[in-house]
Amino acid sequence: MTDNRLLMIVEDDDAFAKTLKRSFERRGYTVLIADSQEMVAMLLADHDPGYAVVDLKLGGQSGLVCVQALHAHDPDMLIVVLTGFASIATAVEAIKLGATNYLAKPSNSDDIEAAFARSGGDTATPLAPRPTSIKTLEWEHIHEALKDSEFNISEAARRLGMHRRTLARKLAKRQVG
Repeated sequence: MTDNRLLMIVEDDDAFAKTLKRSFERRGYTVLIADSQEMVAMLLADHDPGYAVVDLKLGGQSGLVCVQALHAHDPDMLIVVLTGFASIATAVEAIKLGATNYLAKPSNSDDIEAAFARSGGDTATPLAPRPTSIKTLEWEHIHEALKDSEFNISEAARRLGMHRRTLARKLAKRQVG
C-alpha cells in the first residue's frame, strides 16, 4: 500500500459520504469519495488507498463490483462493505470478492474503524443461540434474487414466482436502502 492512511469512500448518498469524510479526516485519514464504479476506476488510476468503505447498493449498481476492483488493485487493502441489505448471501459474496468486513447500516466511523481493526477474523465469535427465523430466510432469499437480477424488482419477482407488487410491498415493509 502506498499511502496507509488514504481512505476511499464509495457511496452514492452525498450527505452520508460527506459526513463520513469529515469524521475520518478528523481521525487523520486523507479521504477520496467515489459515487460509482466508474469513479472508483478513475481514482484508482492516480491513488493507492489502504482503506475503503463501499456501499452495497450504488444507485442501481452493485457495490460488489467496486469491492472486486478495489481488491484487484491492492489485495492488502482493508475494505468494509456497508449495507441496508444485510444478508448472509451478500456478506459471503463481499468476503469472497475481497472485503475484510461487512456492516449493516446504520454504521458510523467508530464502527467502520473497528471493522478495519478486526480484518483477521475472530474464532471466538459466539454461535447464534437459535436457528434463523423463517422471516430472515425469506428476506435472504428475496435479497439473493434481487442481487442476481441486478436489483430489478420485476425480474426478481419473476424469479421468486410472485407478483411484482407483492415483492414491492415486502420491500417497503423492510425499509431497505
